Amino acid sequence: MKRLVQVFVMVGLVFLLVACGSEGEEASSGDDSSSEKVYKIGATQIVEHPSLDRAFEGFQAAFSDADIEAEFDFQTAQNDQNNVKPISDGFVADGVDLIFANSTPSALGALQATSEIPIVFTSVTDAVDAGLVPSMEEAGDNITGVVDLHPDAIKETIAFIEDHFPGATIGTVYNAGEQNSVTQVDAVKAAAEGAGLAVVERTVANSAEVQQAATTLVGEVDVFYIITDNTVVSALQSVVGVANDQDIPLIVGEPNSLGEGGFATFGIDYYTIGYRTGEMAIDILTGEKEVSEITPEIPPEMQLFINKGAAEEQGIEWNAAWDDTAQFVDTKE
Repeated sequence: MKRLVQVFVMVGLVFLLVACGSEGEEASSGDDSSSEKVYKIGATQIVEHPSLDRAFEGFQAAFSDADIEAEFDFQTAQNDQNNVKPISDGFVADGVDLIFANSTPSALGALQATSEIPIVFTSVTDAVDAGLVPSMEEAGDNITGVVDLHPDAIKETIAFIEDHFPGATIGTVYNAGEQNSVTQVDAVKAAAEGAGLAVVERTVANSAEVQQAATTLVGEVDVFYIITDNTVVSALQSVVGVANDQDIPLIVGEPNSLGEGGFATFGIDYYTIGYRTGEMAIDILTGEKEVSEITPEIPPEMQLFINKGAAEEQGIEWNAAWDDTAQFVDTKE
């Protein structure tokens, strides 16, 4: 009998230990469920090229620096407008927490896809004209961000051309199907007219047409000015080749294009505007601010950037004043 009692006691202890272990596992499971949230972000980009890629790098860096966990589902439309909205439709179906729209077409596609999921944009030239936000003093219901064109960039660039290439005829190539490009070219023509300079245009529908369009400008123009057109910038090497072969100065719309062989720009750092957009996204995701409380922004600063190697390749006479006024960028190897 005594031995039987001992057996029952031992069995009871085993059950008690198992029960305690189960409670510990449940507690541990509860701790896991209360761990820091990992945000799911859909990142849509019209095409991969250096400036847009830098903006996305800056966006991701903002999360890393803030120790905010996020999974980024990056998708590019391969410069095909037909791919833009389906990408955002997919993000909506996947239930992402936020959409990062990197370019005007990408932002428009995201806004068409959802009026509920927060959207932050960058690499957009004119957010108001594109219909993304009511004004630069007011966000949309679920969209805000940072534009990529400083208000004075085109005026400063035309003034630079007027000062250093007086009387020049300016040649530009762009995709008329990109609203941001049309806006910029209109601004270029207005500024050039005020400076007494002529502008000759060529339009393209895809990147394969860029080299031919640039070649047809040879003999008509003294300077190339390539704005931040996604189609042309993605094929910028085609224009660089013509500029170098024909000794035509190549002015570009942003510093990353200098790394591809452009000569000069009054521009902004795309990493910086991507980073700022990331900060906006973090405020929205963590509940610090509503989208409607975050006013759209312009780039914080702008300056002259020059590629000395490109200046030599394009037969440009060096101006000593540039040594003091410009930040220098080298052509990528």
